Amino acid sequence: MAQVEATTERIIAADAEAVFDALADYKDVRGKVLTGHFSEYEVREGGDGEGTLVHWKLQATSKRVRDCLLEVTEPTDGQLVEKDRNSSMVTTWTVTPAGEGKSKAVVTTVWDGAGGIGGFFERTFAPKGLGRIYDELLQNLATEVEK
Repeated sequence: MAQVEATTERIIAADAEAVFDALADYKDVRGKVLTGHFSEYEVREGGDGEGTLVHWKLQATSKRVRDCLLEVTEPTDGQLVEKDRNSSMVTTWTVTPAGEGKSKAVVTTVWDGAGGIGGFFERTFAPKGLGRIYDELLQNLATEVEK
């Protein structure tokens, strides 16, 4: 089993604090910026950053659906970490200043991939597919915070 990683980033025309606060707002904002690949979104505990427990299903392909139950932590300023209780998947969101009134949002997801030929295809194609999903999500986030 090899670790699989997908990373996407975007410069957003809003300050880092506003972008981070929007990302950490699972109660009101996060559900609005998710793409059509996400379903059954539900905040089960908390709703604002650290201590949040959130559920969704992520349909990465027509055949691949992950049932995710994510525990949210904030290990450092400007960083959210979502650890899936149902798998090895960990998603880290990092928001940093990127000049006057701008910020850089980076999302990185890692998980233990399958072995064998299936693992080869997963390592080859899953990062690109997940990258497209998160690129669309970051565009939605930018649209939300740049209002």
